[in-house]
Amino acid sequence: MRDEKYASFQAKLIPTVAPESIIGVRTPLLREMAKTMLKDGTSDTFIAVLPHRFFEENQLHAFILSLIKDFEVCLCEVERFLPYVDNWATCDQMSPRCFSKNKARLLDSVRRWIVSRHEYSVRFAINMLMTHFLDDDFRVEYNDIVAGVRREEYYVQMMQAWYFATALAKQYGDTLPYLEKRCLNKWTHNKTIQKALESYRVGVEQKEYLKTLRWK
Repeated sequence: MRDEKYASFQAKLIPTVAPESIIGVRTPLLREMAKTMLKDGTSDTFIAVLPHRFFEENQLHAFILSLIKDFEVCLCEVERFLPYVDNWATCDQMSPRCFSKNKARLLDSVRRWIVSRHEYSVRFAINMLMTHFLDDDFRVEYNDIVAGVRREEYYVQMMQAWYFATALAKQYGDTLPYLEKRCLNKWTHNKTIQKALESYRVGVEQKEYLKTLRWK
């Protein structure tokens, strides 16, 4: 399945991963492999062995976990795998479907992950809040949790900006004060506004006001 040109392309997008560890297998093929391994029973053997050597192995691992239907099993495996996640792609593409039906339990785990020393555990926690808690289950305290993250890592701050831009699109009134009061650091504040301006879900008038809130 190797595509060397695709491997070179991926290496530029994922600078935290050593180029020699990227085989160059396209995502749709890995997703299909994950489904096949779950069906034929080989997935358990594969995910039992950590750490992996190649980027695609981590991707495959994430795709397998995303398909596990049993919440308790899935959560246990996510907890075991998270410390080995070393890039934004694997972190963001691990999105277990069963989490949407077990939000109370998920929230308990999110609160632990978000204070982790591990960069991508924090990013994953923010992503889970963005994915599962910005609609009917939204509470202002979730904005407080994300705003309270004080990390220097680029990939954590980028996820904070992504979260707040999405929150502006879905919960504008409850999220706007975080920009008006400058609750985020300057970089994350301005990146949030940039991403909101790029979003089709944020209204024209809202975008015009957001432009006035840029931190110069």
